[in-house]
Amino acid sequence: MDLETKAVLTRIAEALERLAPAPRQAPDFAAARLFRHDPATGEFVSAPDYPLALDSLVGIERQKARFVENLRRFAEALPYNHALLWGVRGTGKSSISKAAFMAVAGDYPALKLVEVDRDQVTALPELFDLLRTRPERFVVLCDDLSFEEGAAAAKALKSALEGGVSGPPANVLFVATSNRRHLMPRGHAEDRGLIATAEDAEEEVSVSDRFGLWIGFPAMDQPTYLAAVAAYAERYGLAAPDLERRALQWAQLRGSRSGRVAWQFIRDLAGELGKPLPL
Repeated sequence: MDLETKAVLTRIAEALERLAPAPRQAPDFAAARLFRHDPATGEFVSAPDYPLALDSLVGIERQKARFVENLRRFAEALPYNHALLWGVRGTGKSSISKAAFMAVAGDYPALKLVEVDRDQVTALPELFDLLRTRPERFVVLCDDLSFEEGAAAAKALKSALEGGVSGPPANVLFVATSNRRHLMPRGHAEDRGLIATAEDAEEEVSVSDRFGLWIGFPAMDQPTYLAAVAAYAERYGLAAPDLERRALQWAQLRGSRSGRVAWQFIRDLAGELGKPLPL
């Protein structure tokens, strides 16, 4: 090889090296307890601790106790179940997932939470394979899960939970919240033939069967809604002589009663009184 050819090849190699993506660094899970995963880059972006205390969520005591029990079993490497939290919107499914994690994580430093976007379910098998090699224990949370993309996303989630020939990762607990018990998307039968629709439906329903723990969140009745308002008001030192009447008017304007509506009313009241809140 003459010197000129060697120089050309060297320049080509250097150019390719500059174009090559930088090697991914190992995630620093010691930096935080909560993370968001970006499958496009493979990065785990740290997030601040969730500020809402578990005991501030009222009207869902049974759900809190059952979820925390399963979470503690997982943290202690005891048998556990993947959890599906389903029910009426605004009843605390997402809040209980994060608040319960924060309550338990204080006792288990190796416990981490990784949130994934519902539109990135197809990336879960790769994520689970990555996490299984780590010494930490991971709660992987997908909020408002449904299979708008059809059976492909359902198959990816089944693959992640079953783990293929390697089996499911023992250090991953998958938690999903959904407004629908069987994770079925709205408009499921639109633009689909009857056979294809039935096959997709069977695939999606079979995924919900992979969750060993189902926790339901029914709609709030009026006494429970008012109890939630009163608990929030007491916790944050908010006083109003007509608290219940105003809270009921707020719910009437929203057309529903839920923990979320109660919290939104409390935020409005705190702003009116000039009091800060954690969220």
